[in-house]
Amino acid sequence: MAAAVRGVQRLVGLAGRNVFLFPGPPRRTSQLLCTVTQEKNTGPNIIEDTNQNHVEQKPDSDSATKILMEEKTKLEEQLKEITDKYKRALADAENLRQRTQKLVEEAKLYGIQSFCKDLLEVADVLEKATESVPKEELKEDNPHLKNLYEGLAMTEAQIQKVFKKHGLIKLNPLGAKFDPYEHEALFHVPMEDKEPGTVALVSKVGYKLHGRTLRPALVGVAKEP
Repeated sequence: MAAAVRGVQRLVGLAGRNVFLFPGPPRRTSQLLCTVTQEKNTGPNIIEDTNQNHVEQKPDSDSATKILMEEKTKLEEQLKEITDKYKRALADAENLRQRTQKLVEEAKLYGIQSFCKDLLEVADVLEKATESVPKEELKEDNPHLKNLYEGLAMTEAQIQKVFKKHGLIKLNPLGAKFDPYEHEALFHVPMEDKEPGTVALVSKVGYKLHGRTLRPALVGVAKEP
């Protein structure tokens, strides 16, 4: 009877300390009691440590966020700078390509200008030769002169045809307005029947190669008498 009373008192004492007994072997029950008692004793300390760590980690988190934002800003600036350099490089490359293409096209068009200038002297000689033949001498009773003149005229026409095929155009500006880009004034002559500033006399015809003046025409310009 006394043993039973002591057991009940022990259970009441454990219950006052919020310790619950579970059915099982005595050894298992002792381990559970120790664990519960340890968790009960260390519980407030764990919460305190957690709160303290949270307070300590908050400034660290803000600092890390600030560092990340600074790195992001730097990377965005670097990206913008690289993008601008890339666009400028593309523009420079396109300009270089266009200039190179233009130079190649001009080389194709005007690469023969030196050769054309040499041929212009031949054309001038043929023109002078045909102009020097008296027209009244071109008769049937003078077949040699007539055949020579016709041969020179055909040669001159053929060479002008070849010139035109390669973009070389003859300039004979008689009566046209004087243009300093196409004509070279040798003298001014007073003329009543010519408007001042017009070409009154052509001493030597000029030529243009693909729209560019290859040789200006040598002219005399009319002025007021």
